Amino acid sequence: MDIIQVDRLSKEFGKLKAVDKISFSVREGEIFGLLGPNGAGKTTTIKMLTTLLQPTSGEARVAGHDIKKDANLVRNSIGIVFQDPSLDDELTGRENLEFHAVLYRVPKKKRAIKVKEVLKLVELEDKADVLVKFYSGGMKRRLEIGRGLIHEPKVLFLDEPTVGLDPQTRRHIWEYIKKLNEISNVTLILTTHYIEEADYLCNRVAIVDHGRLVTLDTPKVLKDKLGGDVVSLRISSGEDLVESSLKSTKWVKALSKHDGTIDITVEEGEKRIPALMEIAEKHKAKVDSVLLHKPSLEDVFIHYTGKSIREEEGNAWQGRMRTMNRRR
Repeated sequence: MDIIQVDRLSKEFGKLKAVDKISFSVREGEIFGLLGPNGAGKTTTIKMLTTLLQPTSGEARVAGHDIKKDANLVRNSIGIVFQDPSLDDELTGRENLEFHAVLYRVPKKKRAIKVKEVLKLVELEDKADVLVKFYSGGMKRRLEIGRGLIHEPKVLFLDEPTVGLDPQTRRHIWEYIKKLNEISNVTLILTTHYIEEADYLCNRVAIVDHGRLVTLDTPKVLKDKLGGDVVSLRISSGEDLVESSLKSTKWVKALSKHDGTIDITVEEGEKRIPALMEIAEKHKAKVDSVLLHKPSLEDVFIHYTGKSIREEEGNAWQGRMRTMNRRR
């Protein structure tokens, strides 16, 4: 059963198309990921689905409710963990949860029970009466996720849930997200620009780039579609001639170039490396390194967009800087 249905949803800010006619559905109980760089339209999509932004065009339903006609019913059915911290540092963890429960009109008799359940779920029982300003970054994130569950939502939206956290803490948050999905069966929609996060957590991933949904499936299927192995040639000179030659090579299944690297998808990659080196030598190209690996979600992103997420992150950052400079 689909708990979210999105049909040609768009959002424009003046001439900028932040989200461009995207369509997808989310099944009840799954962890669904929107993967893409900053500026791809992920957060804008989440804001429309959570009724924080009105769409320019298109339709969407969340938990059976129209996001435009039934905004209050949508809000009662969802929880949100924002990208930016939103806890009250001058309250304890318990008080933050209690305050949120009051806002969502959780009955008084049930409130204490739910707060206790959530504190146990996110493993903060021993820190429940400590002021949040003394929490670590990971503890704060766990509390925010728990707070989003206090009113028993049908869907929990997580906008970049681990951004700014160190790798070890990020991995811990992944485990909590997995656990709460298994225990509560709540549907989770998360946005991320971390390839490994989407690969580890999500039942299905939608890759978003420049406001458009470019592909959607399980991480395994997306990787299997590329097939074979990926040989990455880091070339400091002559890459254009090598790329042109490889495009007409019959045993090359797919080809992309980014960051001075040519990614070549082939069967039995280890056997093709000598032939690839011969092609590079023929065109007097300087190969700095060779890497052989199985297709990853990063390779999938490159295949569909022609760029790595790291490149897209840099482009998005430069675009934001240009916008800020124009405003000054």
